[in-house]
Amino acid sequence: MTDEQTHTVSHVSADLGEKYRVEIQAGHHALTADEPPRVGGADQGPAPYDLVLSGLAACSAITLRMYAERKGWVLEGLHVDLRYLLDGDKPRIDRTVRLIGDLSDEARSRMADIVERTPVTLTLKSGVEIRTEFRDA
Repeated sequence: MTDEQTHTVSHVSADLGEKYRVEIQAGHHALTADEPPRVGGADQGPAPYDLVLSGLAACSAITLRMYAERKGWVLEGLHVDLRYLLDGDKPRIDRTVRLIGDLSDEARSRMADIVERTPVTLTLKSGVEIRTEFRDA
């Protein structure tokens, strides 16, 4: 891929604080991540997998809202519930979506199709190349 084809979709930086606490900067938003006490953290923020699921939940909800707006459908509310599970040694995410509003069966079916093709859903399903570089301080 040439440089003209590469563009930044998201940029996040993180600094390790006390024990497992991590201070995250996502654009102009400051977040904190941590581990729960059962693994030595202080539970001062969501754990890393909670943050992954949060991104998927947000993308699912936003995409469905945008789609409903484009179609002129009245979506009074939407609830997304996600669980990251290990089935033996195989990971899986279970997603439950509750659409609130007077939507036809056809609209609900279309929303079920759309949620499977949200950007974060497709990224997680396909996997993504991760290139890591270490630098001296």
